[in-house]
Amino acid sequence: MWIAKNWKDYEVIDTSEGEKLERWGEYLLVRPDPQVIWTTPKEHDGWKNRNAHYHRSSRGGGDWEFFDLPNTWQIHYKTLTFRLQPFQFKHTGLFPEQAVNWDWFGNKILNAGRPVKVLNLFAYTGGATLAAAANGAQVTHVDASKGMVTWAKENAAASGLKDAPIRWLVDDCVKFVEREIRRGNHYDAIIMDPPSYGRGPKGEIWKIEEKIHPLVQLCTKILSDDPLFFLLNSYTTGLQPAVLSYMMNLELVPRFGGRVEAQEIGLPVSENGLVLPCGASGRWEK
Repeated sequence: MWIAKNWKDYEVIDTSEGEKLERWGEYLLVRPDPQVIWTTPKEHDGWKNRNAHYHRSSRGGGDWEFFDLPNTWQIHYKTLTFRLQPFQFKHTGLFPEQAVNWDWFGNKILNAGRPVKVLNLFAYTGGATLAAAANGAQVTHVDASKGMVTWAKENAAASGLKDAPIRWLVDDCVKFVEREIRRGNHYDAIIMDPPSYGRGPKGEIWKIEEKIHPLVQLCTKILSDDPLFFLLNSYTTGLQPAVLSYMMNLELVPRFGGRVEAQEIGLPVSENGLVLPCGASGRWEK
């Protein structure tokens, strides 16, 4: 498992009864997590003294209960700064486990010894975009949500990357890649962090099980002749690391060589030394 263990402003403190107790900077949040199927004593004071608690509804979705939490606040990862806020479906605007991938491809960009053009699809609030740009890459950031792209721009400015070579686009990711093929544009690296289900800006329906393999196939057509890496993430339980590995071996290795590795990604739990699984990642590199 690849573990995001270099955080200072974030930690999973404890897990029990379908929930996790987290520290986001100076604030403690309790949020549901489907992986936490065990029950252990909730002895840490944070379970009672939390700043906010997201309660899952039996009808789907849920609601935040706030005790003492600002509307927005910031945390840092190395040189990067992220604005957080609690919003729909329990999220805060950041997936901390992805830091293990930021470190991996950041080092690859930094040591490439050449200019690197990165395409970040389903780019959300820009964690991967900022990690790539901070290490010298030219980044194209694509997300279907105008609000998420605006949020990512704010994170870039807060991280001192306002003038970095980042192209911000609100677009359907599949249609964007199809247009890039027609335009003849190419990238040295691609990052994909697709949702399990979503809608594009014009109502286009995305179901990862149906759409992900065709999109990987399309993306091979916009890779440069000497690509650096390809990162594919999944939070869908049915797409295990072996599935990601198979797709990438099938589509990337015959054309570009290199190697593929896929693993679960996770976060360390402070109270008991366990690691909380948080999805899977597949990495192709030369």
